[in-house]
Amino acid sequence: MTEEKQVTEEPLYCIGCGAQIQTTDPKAAGYTPASALAKQKEGEGIYCQRCFRLRHYNEVSDVQLTDDDFLRLLNQIGQVDALIVNVIDIFDFNGSVIPGLHRFVGKNPVILVGNKADVLPKSVKPAKIKRWLMHQAKEQGLKPLDVVLVSAEKGWGVEDLMAEIDKERKGRDVYVVGTTNVGKSTLINRIISDQTGMQDLITTSRFPGTTLDRIEIPLDDGHQIVDTPGIVHREQMAHYLSAKDLKLVTPTKPIKPKVYQLNEGQTLFLAGLARFDYLSGGRHGFVAYLDNQLFVHRTKTSNADDFYRRQLGKLLQPPRPNEVADFPPLVRYEFHAHEKSDLVFSGLGWITVPANTQVAGYAPEGVSVVLRSALI
Repeated sequence: MTEEKQVTEEPLYCIGCGAQIQTTDPKAAGYTPASALAKQKEGEGIYCQRCFRLRHYNEVSDVQLTDDDFLRLLNQIGQVDALIVNVIDIFDFNGSVIPGLHRFVGKNPVILVGNKADVLPKSVKPAKIKRWLMHQAKEQGLKPLDVVLVSAEKGWGVEDLMAEIDKERKGRDVYVVGTTNVGKSTLINRIISDQTGMQDLITTSRFPGTTLDRIEIPLDDGHQIVDTPGIVHREQMAHYLSAKDLKLVTPTKPIKPKVYQLNEGQTLFLAGLARFDYLSGGRHGFVAYLDNQLFVHRTKTSNADDFYRRQLGKLLQPPRPNEVADFPPLVRYEFHAHEKSDLVFSGLGWITVPANTQVAGYAPEGVSVVLRSALI
């Protein structure tokens, strides 16, 4: 009889953040492609993909948090004396608000950063956007010191943000928080590359404080900007799209508003992702603020259910044909607009509706549809 020898592989850990190395989930902590892992020398230490990119290319990428991690992070923020920089996506304000943030920041001051300001129509005045964001933030329980508009992708507004941070932090650390898909990592990368002397520090040595749940960017006085992981907001449309279609919920060019003259009993399909029904209020113009490439189809409400059933994955794409079977059913929400308002499909865009109208919005189960005061 031969005795079988059992071999147990020792777990590997990233020397940059301490996460256990894994090769299966690119979005989870500790991910390293199997091919890259084979090339790294264990004796010299192993970096996960996130730390490798940070160390060699100054690229910060989010590690998604579980609900428990999220609560732990918020509790940490409430226990420190810090300036909080809350990054939101102007195109998806409702989908990028961190639920309950106001209960955890305590007395810590907050600067609200509206990213992707460059995708709003050029006719919209920045001062109006800032006033609207301030009002919306206060409705969420936050009382920001100020609102700063930026485009992390294009780089404008970042100097203004850094000036505001220098003015308000008063010798404290700065915590940057935001949900996934708001462009927070792009903003952090921009800050890293723009700050004098930081680039050499990052590229010539291991980045200080690169732990599993935060990255620390050193400041001149010994304090730091602390980048926290992107918090998953479960109501975002992005979670229901393939990588090929994510561009439809993350526009990179200024939105061109489209006006639809609708009678009662007419429906707009926003590809196969959402639906807008005009129920009552007389003939009116409705303005849609959506990615310029998103297909919109108008039909009679009486035919809408049958049309959606027949055309989902065909004329109405996305979802694509091979994704239809797994696509969630659309859920209906009805609203009465007493004043000019936006009907928002979280992460997809919004339709501005006139006062004294009755409308309904449909979105995949799990994606929120809300009525808010009009942005434009």
